[in-house]
Amino acid sequence: MALGADTIPDRQGSEDIGLRGSNQSGMRDHNERLVLSLVRQHGGLAKSDIARITGLSAQTVSVIMRGLEQDGLLLRGEPIRGRIGQPSVPMFLNPDGAFFVGIKIGRRSVDLTLVDFQGKVRASQRQTYRYPSPANVVGFTARALPLALAKLSAEERPRVSGIGIAMPFQLWSWVQFIGAPQAEMDAWRHSDIQAEIAQLTGLPTYVQNDATSACGAELVFGTGERPKDFLYFYFGTFIGGGLVLNGQLFLGRSGNAAGAGPLPVQGKNGQVERLIAAASMSKLADAMEAAGEASDYLWERPDHWTVSPQILSDWMDQAANGLAWAALTAATLLEIEAVMIDGWMPAEVRAEITRRTHLALHSLDLDGIDPPMIREGTIGPDARALGAAAIPLSQRYLIDQNAAGRGV
Repeated sequence: MALGADTIPDRQGSEDIGLRGSNQSGMRDHNERLVLSLVRQHGGLAKSDIARITGLSAQTVSVIMRGLEQDGLLLRGEPIRGRIGQPSVPMFLNPDGAFFVGIKIGRRSVDLTLVDFQGKVRASQRQTYRYPSPANVVGFTARALPLALAKLSAEERPRVSGIGIAMPFQLWSWVQFIGAPQAEMDAWRHSDIQAEIAQLTGLPTYVQNDATSACGAELVFGTGERPKDFLYFYFGTFIGGGLVLNGQLFLGRSGNAAGAGPLPVQGKNGQVERLIAAASMSKLADAMEAAGEASDYLWERPDHWTVSPQILSDWMDQAANGLAWAALTAATLLEIEAVMIDGWMPAEVRAEITRRTHLALHSLDLDGIDPPMIREGTIGPDARALGAAAIPLSQRYLIDQNAAGRGV
């Protein structure tokens, strides 16, 4: 399935902790990446605007943008008239300029998503299972990737720039929660899924924690005003988190920073428990099964849930209480501006959990603390898969947002 000899990944240096990637070649020049990052951030910019923001000379910016336009990465907009001097011509990202593949390995399903340069989904494939295994994931990729690439023209396929894999770390340690045989899950201890996918596809391949990737999707593809510092929660089978500091995704020493599941919180009964026990979808599924309600569709239908109102309300109360305590802890340590909540759930459920979390936070003792805003995420159920696709996009075409105002 390799897409060409010139894209076969170089495994050297692929064991970097946090974000593991094969093949760092083809990285854009610093100033090209700076321009692309600014255009993505603002939606469209003229050369004069970029020169003002970056401090680069007008001539330098003109050369860079002309080259990016020739490469097919930027598109010229309609001239804006009515100002003194020459009309201003905004430049926009060309959606067909590059494509990226995201693979989300979940505890109940695996998804493969093809996105364009603007983050629009062009194709997606999905498979559900009782539990994940390396062999299943590789086999699914071998079947799903050709189907996704078939959506592209022959001219577009060479523009597929890489694959990102979003997955929970240490899957073998969650056997008791997902009911999988220990022997089957132990296969993850010795599997290098990144190397197997890279060898299968011939594309640069990166691996990141799944909740961190969902947070990355909010950072790269999210809409509306994004705070510079925020804690992010994603509801899946288990609750997970990500952290953005000074506009940059913070991975931590092992790549598992803000992996919020083990965080101790005070439960509704006053006892200390882990956030994973208070705010995971698996707890909602357990409550449904105990009441005789089928829960399998929770993993298949994020747009609509059929669950007894009282069971859902009790779960949302428990989850909101846990998130409020987690937000309080984070605000105490980091002075974050916001907490953002998203997940594999209907939009109305996300909105209600956000509302209840705000109320729960403001019922706690906030003396000496500037409480963060509690906000909904903007991506939705596909945040992990889109975040996976955002990894190769960021690695090849974007720049540290903290450097967005500095040209060299």
